[in-house]
Amino acid sequence: MTKAKAWFLAARPKTLTASLVPIIASAGLARGLGYSIQWWIVICALLVSFCIQIGTNFVNDAMDFKKGADDERRIGPMRVTQQGHFTFKQVMAFATFFFILATAFGFPLVMHGGLPILIIGLVSIIMGYAYTSGPVPLAYHGLGDLFVILFFGLVAVGGLFYLLTGTYILPAFIVGLQIGFLSTVLIAINNLRDVNTDGLVNKKTLAVRLGITGARIWIAILLFAPYLAGYYWLAQQRWWVYIVPLFAFPLGISIGKKIFRTEPSAEYNRFLAMSAAYSLVFSVLLAIGFQIK
Repeated sequence: MTKAKAWFLAARPKTLTASLVPIIASAGLARGLGYSIQWWIVICALLVSFCIQIGTNFVNDAMDFKKGADDERRIGPMRVTQQGHFTFKQVMAFATFFFILATAFGFPLVMHGGLPILIIGLVSIIMGYAYTSGPVPLAYHGLGDLFVILFFGLVAVGGLFYLLTGTYILPAFIVGLQIGFLSTVLIAINNLRDVNTDGLVNKKTLAVRLGITGARIWIAILLFAPYLAGYYWLAQQRWWVYIVPLFAFPLGISIGKKIFRTEPSAEYNRFLAMSAAYSLVFSVLLAIGFQIK
């Protein structure tokens, strides 16, 4: 494998839907509420989100190897540090580069949105490191799922909505929850896949803490929680905002069935791809629902 291909795979491009879906949903919400969309803001926000997630992926690659979570028993996608394509220091340098790049793309957003956006950006980068690094790595203490709900849901949706509208309202919070739940499905499936090897190296993910049955129930909750949160739209008589995303529901049911019927294994890599598609389809349908009056 060439160094370029190894570098590309280490960025884990298939996971980047987690950065895309909050942008789609937030822009759809803002437009549906009558705000004009400044596309330069959307593009910059997307680039910042991509860079922070890629930087976080590189940190995970390096730190999981250093802590012993990645070895020859790994059944997930290839990790370049563990495979010896790059050294620990090189991978951490890649991570730092992407965090710097995120800062560069975020500078115009800070100039536009002010102190709240600066705080969001700085905390997001710090948490990118803290996910698997630092004195209390979130992923090793069962806090990874909460991290995703907060930063790939509430913060990502709310931050862009604030940039586009200059305000933050309850509908943005609800959309943030819906997207956060779906984005967390990815990490929950990933952790259930690795539950046996993570337990051996004291990586106490939520899946390790809950056990296989508990982790499966948690994934099922995440798959369907967006529709429970979506009752808010029914209460607001925004019927289409609730109805249109229901077309993604069969895919969620399919993922849930497969998780309950399949033991943690490499087969879960396919379920990860399905869950990425699920969150993307849901976000697009949600955005469409906001445009129907």
